[in-house]
Amino acid sequence: MFQKILIANRGEIALRVLRACKELGIQTVVVHSTADSDAMHVRLADESVCIGPPPSRESYLNIHQIVAACEITGADAVHPGYGFLSENAKFADILAAHNITFIGPSGDHIRVMGDKIEAKRTAKRLGIPVVPGSDGAISEEKEAKRVAAEIGYPVIIKASAGGGGRGMKVAHTEADLEVALQTARSEAGAAFGDDAVYIEKYLQKPRHIEVQVFGDGAGRGVHFGERDCSLQRRHQKVWEEANSPALNAEERSRIGGICAKAIADLGYSGAGTIEFLYENGEFYFIEMNTRLQVEHPVTEAITGIDLVHEQIRVASGGGLSVRQEDIKFNGHAIECRINAEDARTFTPSPGTITHFHTPGGLGIRVDSGVYSGYKIPPYYDSLIGKLIVHGRNRVECMMRLRRALDEFVVDGIKTTLPLFRDLVGNPDIANGDYDIHWLEKYLAKGE
Repeated sequence: MFQKILIANRGEIALRVLRACKELGIQTVVVHSTADSDAMHVRLADESVCIGPPPSRESYLNIHQIVAACEITGADAVHPGYGFLSENAKFADILAAHNITFIGPSGDHIRVMGDKIEAKRTAKRLGIPVVPGSDGAISEEKEAKRVAAEIGYPVIIKASAGGGGRGMKVAHTEADLEVALQTARSEAGAAFGDDAVYIEKYLQKPRHIEVQVFGDGAGRGVHFGERDCSLQRRHQKVWEEANSPALNAEERSRIGGICAKAIADLGYSGAGTIEFLYENGEFYFIEMNTRLQVEHPVTEAITGIDLVHEQIRVASGGGLSVRQEDIKFNGHAIECRINAEDARTFTPSPGTITHFHTPGGLGIRVDSGVYSGYKIPPYYDSLIGKLIVHGRNRVECMMRLRRALDEFVVDGIKTTLPLFRDLVGNPDIANGDYDIHWLEKYLAKGE
């Protein structure tokens, strides 16, 4: 087991990883920018190192400074959390060159799955169902028209190196295709430095289903069930559930088995999430995230397994602690991402939290690094906390969530709490009857 882990992140995920390390008896080092000197994870860590000014590129994305912090403190492993350098193959390679363990997959696997086109080819080879579309990058309008005619309109054009909805455009007819292609390539080039795009069939009313997987790097793989992440705004997840209200036990077992076998065959090590669009009983691969997900707590709630403990165990050479038959699903869990944003306009709302009170009681978990008097900086992601609620079934979970939202108090800034209080009372949400377009249509009605 590791002696000392450096946590290369900030906010609630840094605190989440820190807690897991403490439970395992591992010393912790956190890095921070000057803007985060009073953050909770900095206060609680065994050691902290300031690695630069507020801009991420000069601090949390500064590989040189993070490696130097490892060497100064004697950290023998790095946990990247999510975001920042968590899916940076170069970072994983550099750590390996310095004999520091990256708590995650190999740089090669990060590269393969970070390229959307190569990821799709790999998924297809591993027996994972994929969305019909182009076999590779599309560069010419003529080729785009041929592929679109073959798979049928509407189609979606996506950036190969993309994420977060950037470089994505929908074409409903051939007349739309030229502009959509040019716009997607332009956005992809500006956002990612790579204007390669590909085309897929655009599904009309799909759900976003993702499967949590783990590999030991030596040919074993397991799945921890699925999460439903269909409630999204601009391709950003807002509300996540486990298990999905849309799947039955047979479908869950089928897609989980496919994903676990694929991870084993790939020789993958650590945590990963295989994401699908799901429509009319069929799953279509869209991407794989080679890291811990923001929404991992709902999986922990229904399985009782600490996924960060599992990450650390696998990275240290201890292998998986569970076999597939050991993983049981208990009840239902929902996570609400609470952001420092206006609940209607989603305008960021940095500032000082004058009062912070979290709900409690059976089945309630709050992952947050903020506190009364904490100043939300304007430089980073607006997530300030996650409310995770677990119940014996979805009905109990929803009732408990409603109560927990009423107890949650964040004063001094605007948050998205009012949005969740609206959603928990909506009949469609109560019935689990929603798709990836539902939330944006709901928000548009209120404008």
